[in-house]
Amino acid sequence: MAFKTPPVTAWSAALIAALIGFGGTVALVVQAMKVMGASPEQTGSAVTALCLGIGLAGGALSVGLRMPVVLAWSTPGAALLAGTTAQLSWPVAIGVFVISAVLAIVLGLVPALGRLAERIPNAVASAMLAGVLLPFCLTLFRTATVDPVLVGVILAVFLAARQRAPLYATLLALTAGVALTLARGDLSLPSSGHVLGMLAPQAPLFQPAAIVSLALPLFLVTLVSQNLPGLVVLRTAGYRPPPRPLLAGVGLASLLAAPFGAHGVNLAAITAAICTNPEAHPDATRRWVVGVIYAGVYLLLALFSPFLVGVFLALPHAVIAALTGLALIPALLGALESMLASNADRDPAIVTFLATASGVTLLGVGSAFWGLTAGFLALGARALLSRRARTDRPGAT
Repeated sequence: MAFKTPPVTAWSAALIAALIGFGGTVALVVQAMKVMGASPEQTGSAVTALCLGIGLAGGALSVGLRMPVVLAWSTPGAALLAGTTAQLSWPVAIGVFVISAVLAIVLGLVPALGRLAERIPNAVASAMLAGVLLPFCLTLFRTATVDPVLVGVILAVFLAARQRAPLYATLLALTAGVALTLARGDLSLPSSGHVLGMLAPQAPLFQPAAIVSLALPLFLVTLVSQNLPGLVVLRTAGYRPPPRPLLAGVGLASLLAAPFGAHGVNLAAITAAICTNPEAHPDATRRWVVGVIYAGVYLLLALFSPFLVGVFLALPHAVIAALTGLALIPALLGALESMLASNADRDPAIVTFLATASGVTLLGVGSAFWGLTAGFLALGARALLSRRARTDRPGAT
């Protein structure tokens, strides 16, 4: 079969999706790695590994399955890590990433676990995600006490773009924030450091408390907020994505990249919608090439990722905090809508949301785990009371 040159729309869709995915949330990933105890070099390695995992695994899956498989890093997972109050060393953080990746592989290989994961109430999982994201979004407005001009400018750009070009709102607000920082002379780039992509391996250290409080929630929030919606996007586009190979594939990519600092590679949802619609490529049987082009863009980003990380590390803390909070507003909105969608699950959802957002830490375990625990206990209590109510009815057997 003769090779057909992809249409211009395929190139533009892939480029736009990659730039939105990378530029819109790289500040959050940088912040998460700093909280995890990573040095600037280790942060550069983490972003390089993430980009390589997205590019190599996404390209291979797109070619192998003949559909546009678009991958991304776990944005809600990065938010979870950035919000932790646990004092971790970098080897312990690597252990968290490894365990989360292993759980994703096991999920993909064991059909029963996959069916069980799909039965997790979406309201409870979304409530945990909303609780993780809320403190970041509140920080955006708290930053106004330090830099009201910055917050006002990026909010104005964001709100205007949401009306005119909602897909690019976060990227435009990010650009406005960096431009304002440059105009005020508040950005001082490091004079030395890596420019080209580099990988710094680190042996993992497995700490039980960190596995319970971070690895398990990281796996769950990535599954429910990224991988399952990613499968839905592909189905909506008319494809029949095989869940097991895809989930196991992204889990394997995460595992291979974890020793270099990658917190998680997963199916994309929002950016995937750009690459899977007919506007990207009119021929659905050839649309897989959009996924390959997208993967190629991420390989280019991997080549220069330490320089890009250096730019964000050089930004003042207030700028990073404001841009991170702004970037997570759409995700928070989606999580809240999903959390409140089912009237029957609203009580367990609100308990999960409040427990997670509280930031409580018990027995060295963080609030994301306790939020899920509280939600599942609320679901169990509701089921038990409903069963007793049916039993107590006159004539019940």
